[in-house]
Amino acid sequence: MELTGTTALVTGGARGIGRELTRQLVALDAHVVAVGSNPEALADLAAEHGALVSTDVVDLSNSEAVDTYVDELPLRHPGLSVVINNAGVQNLSDFLTGDPQQLRPVLRRELAVNLDAVITLSTGLLPHLAQQPSAAIVNISSGLALIPKRSAPVYCAAKAGVRTFTRALRYQCEGAAPHIQVIDAVLPLVDTDMTAGRGRGKITSARAAGSVIDGLRRGRAEIYVGKARLLPALMRVAPSLGYRAMRHG
Repeated sequence: MELTGTTALVTGGARGIGRELTRQLVALDAHVVAVGSNPEALADLAAEHGALVSTDVVDLSNSEAVDTYVDELPLRHPGLSVVINNAGVQNLSDFLTGDPQQLRPVLRRELAVNLDAVITLSTGLLPHLAQQPSAAIVNISSGLALIPKRSAPVYCAAKAGVRTFTRALRYQCEGAAPHIQVIDAVLPLVDTDMTAGRGRGKITSARAAGSVIDGLRRGRAEIYVGKARLLPALMRVAPSLGYRAMRHG
């Protein structure tokens, strides 16, 4: 897909992987609509890139706010042709020791950002994308969608849901709107604020973003980044080994 001159929506666009996606898309002369919940971070992003970046403060855990945003976005950006659902929230949860009443709203927000918002943005913007000469929906998934870890069960479940939803949506577009690419980008552990203090062998946000954009430009239906490339083969050949290796994340 040719990205020069396109308009791309990037959720979580002011931090981590999203900020790198924004920077690299701008370097290709794309216009980026960056969505986030932190007004200060979005203001810094806009100051860095000027007219090539528009910013919107949206709470992706609020379904009504997401619904309103989906309805309004094509009117403000009629050239929108790329949607990158990147925003993510991961909470470490122990259901046997945690207070269920305190956990409940936290877990619902985690599901809302990681799964519900992805589905709403993808399906809500689909009629608009279908009218473009070419378009793409890129949903950022995770190796944890294939092999979960014990400390973040809701995050793993949400990413598995994103992965399954993306494949099924791709089937629909292949039949009725083949000019819309629907892409699953499976990432390994990436060095971001969300993963601070967790794990080893992280890749940089710049590398993760670059791999996603390269896969989008090449028209790949699935983009496996870094060590995530090993997971499908591992789970075919020795799933028990994969589960043991990732169990403690």
